[in-house]
Amino acid sequence: MDREQARQRLRGCYVTIPTLFRDDNLTVDLPAMRSHVDFVIDGGIQSGTGVLLVAGAAGDFSTMSFEERVAATVAVIERAAGRVPIVMGAMTTSTAELAQLAKAAKRSGAEYIQVSPPFYFNHTEDDFLDYIRAASDAADVGIIVYNTYWTSSGISVPLAEKLVEFPNVVGLKWATPDTGFMEFEQVVAAFSGRLSIIDNQLRFVTSHMLGAQAIEVHICNHWPEWGVRLWRMLEDRRYEDVQHELMNVALPFYQLWSEMETYTSGDGYLDKLCMELVGLASSRCRPPTRDVRDKFREPTRQMLLDCGTPRVTPREA
Repeated sequence: MDREQARQRLRGCYVTIPTLFRDDNLTVDLPAMRSHVDFVIDGGIQSGTGVLLVAGAAGDFSTMSFEERVAATVAVIERAAGRVPIVMGAMTTSTAELAQLAKAAKRSGAEYIQVSPPFYFNHTEDDFLDYIRAASDAADVGIIVYNTYWTSSGISVPLAEKLVEFPNVVGLKWATPDTGFMEFEQVVAAFSGRLSIIDNQLRFVTSHMLGAQAIEVHICNHWPEWGVRLWRMLEDRRYEDVQHELMNVALPFYQLWSEMETYTSGDGYLDKLCMELVGLASSRCRPPTRDVRDKFREPTRQMLLDCGTPRVTPREA
């Protein structure tokens, strides 16, 4: 693996492809996922403007078997056919399974795996270093470290300094608690020359100014053109325009998501409902996340219309 090339290809809109399920038995609907890959790529998410993550949090990884995660990754890679870099989600509580996921990603043709600190137990930093070492030793595939501080130990600056020493750690998907002490900015500024920083905190203007190369954009699943336009504004340093777009389009999306979190938990359910409402194949998430569609379909439709989203289907009479 060419580390610098891998780092440079990790740029643009970082888009988690939702795992779609059949309504009758909640088995994985691979044909629907393949069609969605075409939609996102045709909307402009391609090499240089984006990256696709399979079996991430918004991709229901926590309810999927190892075999389902691999099958979904293979299906997306085959459909993408080299048009966009692919990341395989490799979040797990097991170091042995992490090594197997890394090997499976390499066999499948994924360029990267996404890895977060093991959840449930509050592991030490040395535990996490050994965990990353196991993935690094298992396969020559790029590693994106994801700071999921809300489910596990957070990544400190000293830990990040040690992580960059692994030759295939090429990305850092970054968010921090809002303490007011600028930890988010500190890490982006310190590591953007060595890692591809993926902004997972919607501070796109600040992070881009400090050297971040990618932005997490859920909205690309139903409006990929918007994400591509936003990325190009960032690259052109039209920062005021970017912030207006975030307030006009992203903020209503996240406000609705926050409301939905009082009803259920998980990730990806709003992505999927938005997809349904622009005429795409979609599904519910697997339990324990509850089905949000009947309760939130009309508020979501109205949010999309208010944001100027294209292709929104009319309400049935």
